Amino acid sequence: MKTAELNKVQLNQKVVDGLAHFLADSYILYLKTQNFHWNVQGPHFHSLHLMFEEQYKELADAVDKIAERMRALHSPAPASFAQFSKLTSLEEARGHLKAEDMLKQLLHDHEIVTTHGLALFAIAEQAGDDTTGDLILERLAAHEKTAWMLRSTLEN
Repeated sequence: MKTAELNKVQLNQKVVDGLAHFLADSYILYLKTQNFHWNVQGPHFHSLHLMFEEQYKELADAVDKIAERMRALHSPAPASFAQFSKLTSLEEARGHLKAEDMLKQLLHDHEIVTTHGLALFAIAEQAGDDTTGDLILERLAAHEKTAWMLRSTLEN
């Protein structure tokens, strides 16, 4: 195999590995957001309950798109809690949290996913994988918008 072909294979593997990590982060964020939707309490219950529902539904769609992109690249998508736990950079929510702490955790997680997405976009761009790049740009816009909404909700 020529050096150029080997580099292309290595870059494609980096894209697939990055997508697996991005999928795991997205799934854990989906699960955490759904958890907060179910368990939020307090004077802003109704608005937060609805906001979290909108966010976890959007993440459910995203998880599917990311996994399908992996399959289009001829790679199996991780699909178990054990795999996601090994691949994610996010921490699961622990204990019963106040609404403000839920908002802070989600904001932090969306910012982490955005940072990883930017790195993955650069890898996809280097690999000449415009389709993955487009998917990541779409996801970055969604994470940045959600982070803005969470940040705005936290402001006094």
